[in-house]
Amino acid sequence: MADALFNADSVGQLAAEFAAGVPGFDAARFARDALAGFESRALMARMDWLADCAQAQLSPEFAVMADQLEAAMPAPLDPDLTDDDFGHFIHAVPGILAVRHGLQDDPDRALDLLLAATQRFSMEFYIRDFINLWPEKTQARLIDWAQHDNYHVRRLVSEGTRPKLPWAKAITMSTEARQPLLEALQGDTTRYVTRSVANHLNDLSKSEPDTVLQWLGAWQAGGQQDPKELGWMTKHALRTLVKQGHEGAMGRLGYHADAPIAVRATLQDAHVAMGQAVTFQVEIEASQTVPVLIDYRIRFARPGGKTSEKVFKLKQTEVRGGKPCVVKKAHKLKGGASTFTLHPGAHQIIVQVNGRDHATLDFDLTQT
Repeated sequence: MADALFNADSVGQLAAEFAAGVPGFDAARFARDALAGFESRALMARMDWLADCAQAQLSPEFAVMADQLEAAMPAPLDPDLTDDDFGHFIHAVPGILAVRHGLQDDPDRALDLLLAATQRFSMEFYIRDFINLWPEKTQARLIDWAQHDNYHVRRLVSEGTRPKLPWAKAITMSTEARQPLLEALQGDTTRYVTRSVANHLNDLSKSEPDTVLQWLGAWQAGGQQDPKELGWMTKHALRTLVKQGHEGAMGRLGYHADAPIAVRATLQDAHVAMGQAVTFQVEIEASQTVPVLIDYRIRFARPGGKTSEKVFKLKQTEVRGGKPCVVKKAHKLKGGASTFTLHPGAHQIIVQVNGRDHATLDFDLTQT
């Protein structure tokens, strides 16, 4: 991945942009130095290295450097799209240098730089330093940016403040500070923004599920968002809680734990060899039409008599009165997988419907 993002072509593009925007910038020197340092560096380290190479030819005075960085920026990402990606990694350089040289001594100019840069490449990693060091100043900017015409800026408000943003440093931000930001964005007409809001809520649900459910209920009552889009956001935001069988989350999605159903599960073979599939069937009956979300957990044997569980999706459907719903599943148990090692021994399948456990199936996993 690093070579696909950082190579002679991408570095040449960035070098040309700097040469066009910064008088006296030596594009050939920049490209030569950057490419020479890539081999020993992984993806994130290459971003920092590009910033090192650019910094060597920019003004040591941050206000001037910021002007140079803005002058070298390409045109903004297409503002007429509704679900674009976050740009090219080579354009992380302004964010890195904003943190290095503007965070401590010139945060206002640095935040201006992030505003311009995020319209080319998401500044979600770099805004977090400002949230931690300058919480009130940055919060005021975020409130303003949530109303910005450019959807990349609006998306930054949600994505940059996510509680568990992948690859990013932790931030100290209260739930009270998040609420007005997400409240302003939840009615956005751009999927790129609403997906970020949903991901933000999914992060938050891991520590504050009741808060997330309360906000979603209030948003539904407020009617600011299109009902279909809010339905999509709600499902995406509650995905972790649904996997956990959280009854409040299930209820919000219309799947009620106390639904009048009868569940029967059967196992094809109680002895399964590694590399083969454990096959089972679930039959659900209801006296009236009932929406059901069927998941199953496998309780795996671990060394030392311990166990661990993983949740898997099975089916989302309706069970009609007098018409049983039958679902069959063959779950392959791959031996030697690098991400999750199987161990022989007693295993279980737990069938979960609308967040509630309804049946348990026991089987032995064998080496052969």
